[in-house]
Amino acid sequence: MAKKACKNCKRVVAKGNVCPVCKTPDLTSSFQGVAVIFDADSEIAKRLGVTAPGKYALKV
Repeated sequence: MAKKACKNCKRVVAKGNVCPVCKTPDLTSSFQGVAVIFDADSEIAKRLGVTAPGKYALKV
């Protein structure tokens, strides 16, 4: 199954058609780059606007 990224929060979703973070079905398979966030307080997480650990697309 192809991975998709949420257009709202950029979370990468491996299965299903709904984002587990923001609960929206607005997903796309057209995204570039992936960042894995372990610490939501890190500088990279802040720059991406991420508030929870997980896999996120760099560009949607």
